[in-house]
Amino acid sequence: MWVDAGPGSLAELLRHTTLDALDAVWLSHLHLDHIGDILNAYYALAFGELPPRSTPLPVYAPAGLADRLTGFFAQPDTTFYSSFLDLRPLSDGHLVQLKDLHLTSRAVAHGTEAYALRAEAAGHSLVYSGDCAPCPALDELSSNADLLLCEANDPGPTPVHHTPTQAGALAHRTGAERLVVTHVGPSMTPETATIQAAAAFPGPTSLAKVGTTLSF
Repeated sequence: MWVDAGPGSLAELLRHTTLDALDAVWLSHLHLDHIGDILNAYYALAFGELPPRSTPLPVYAPAGLADRLTGFFAQPDTTFYSSFLDLRPLSDGHLVQLKDLHLTSRAVAHGTEAYALRAEAAGHSLVYSGDCAPCPALDELSSNADLLLCEANDPGPTPVHHTPTQAGALAHRTGAERLVVTHVGPSMTPETATIQAAAAFPGPTSLAKVGTTLSF
């Protein structure tokens, strides 16, 4: 499963698997830094010399993705990509089962339609905040997660992002076993953000890095 398709993520994904092996893509919201490579995925599926898929690739995303794709490619309707991408709209409380992986999406506070994700399998859970400010839905989704992957974009509170301290506090109050900090904004270093998050959370805290494998 490919979660958020920001620019550069497809190349990293293809270091580990292939598009024909994917069960689904899940996109938290429609800002470019989270969906840019879905355009490249379409090109790869439609025109690349890759193993063909037997069915279109399911893409769980906010409903506006279809308009973004048709607008970007200047197409009158969705038929140009429907043989390759199967867009499936998210909603608050959306549930889906992918083999042994159970996915729950909740709408979160980001000033636009946006979702956080809880993935559960074999009694373990990972929660991904997507981009959002602290909100009750994220607290509910994060309860007792084995691993909380939380954004820490801003140095001070805003209505659309977490601070590192807020990310750590979320992990603490919801009983997370482990916190991984991601999506650190340009106004602070990732190392500083991780230190600030760790100060608010007594459990293991680390920084998300390209190519890292996490086991839990």
